[in-house]
Amino acid sequence: MGRVYVAGVGMIPFVKPGTSADYPDMGAEAVRLALADARLGYQDVQQAYAGYVYGDSTSGQRALYQVGVTGIPVVNVNNNCSTGSSALYLARQAVASGAVDCAIAFGFEQMAPGALQAVYSDRPNPLGRFLDIADAVDPEASAAPMAIRLFGGAGAEYQARYGAKDETFAKITRKARRHAEHNERAIFRAPVTVEEVLASQKMIGPLTRLQCCPPTCGAAAAILVSEDFARKRGLDRSVLIRGQAMTTDFASTFEDNSMMKVVGFDLTAAAAAQIYAEAGLGADDVDVVELHDCFTANEIISYEGLGLTPAGTAERFVEDGDNTYGGRVVTNPSGGLLAKGHPLGATGLAQCAELVWQLRGQAGPRQVEGARIALQHNLGLGGACVVTLYEREAGHG
Repeated sequence: MGRVYVAGVGMIPFVKPGTSADYPDMGAEAVRLALADARLGYQDVQQAYAGYVYGDSTSGQRALYQVGVTGIPVVNVNNNCSTGSSALYLARQAVASGAVDCAIAFGFEQMAPGALQAVYSDRPNPLGRFLDIADAVDPEASAAPMAIRLFGGAGAEYQARYGAKDETFAKITRKARRHAEHNERAIFRAPVTVEEVLASQKMIGPLTRLQCCPPTCGAAAAILVSEDFARKRGLDRSVLIRGQAMTTDFASTFEDNSMMKVVGFDLTAAAAAQIYAEAGLGADDVDVVELHDCFTANEIISYEGLGLTPAGTAERFVEDGDNTYGGRVVTNPSGGLLAKGHPLGATGLAQCAELVWQLRGQAGPRQVEGARIALQHNLGLGGACVVTLYEREAGHG
């Protein structure tokens, strides 16, 4: 497999439902921004992977046709909340295998207000097995929105297992808002206190309303190129994809009535182990992380799944400030899904964009000093988890 570089990224500001442009305009703008960043034209792109969850088939083509109509293959991708990074995974495979030298992954979402829910009521719910376990664990929560049931139950299990306080979960939202303060593309930039987070509407387990990511509209994109293509074109080779893995559910997801496993703990741990082995690096080498904080509970769980801190120690990790500036590893400098927003198809590519800016030293006031190794974690229930490791290569800007 050949070396793959991120030559360009683009992202538009994330906004509340009802205030965005239509999805073709959002997607096309993100693509234009990534092409400009890479100093390439659309005619240079040989394959495209479009990620979105809420939309009709071939919406990817509809957005791309506003940029160019060149006859290239366009693949539409839907993998729930990991859709954007699933598109990135496919684009990286295409370039690494030598099938193409230049591919684009982009994602967009034009969402409706309110909690996520199934669109089709006349056929089996893909999350049926997951919800059956949630019903068995906490039947009284069956009326709650499905994502809150699942991740709230996982947070409650973590508390029962390790004794983590409600305040610890609330501190994740406080951190997210502090980081987003300096991100002009984030939807929630106003600070909040732990007390305000805890006083917001109670959900399930430790979760309150301010610990749940908002429905969001937006788009992001990344241009991936081979080493030979980058050399010939004089492109930026400062950001290398050092390792990448995608996992889906294991038997363990459904065997133990564990809500932490239901929401993907084992997927995260397996994907992380694969990319560390591929790269010859460990969690201790990572300087900055964009992880899937759809709920504060998932950030707490993911610290341990990604190996950033040992099992049962996430609370200490938070209390010691090891998850922010001045600590061991800065997590979600963008503000994460909690504060930046979560347009499902765009999220994984927005994470990619943030980490590319961090490794290039272009993140402005939220820059992680000396960032050299970056880790991306994007999770979709149903299920798919994509973990990507990036490395800054000196002298290739």
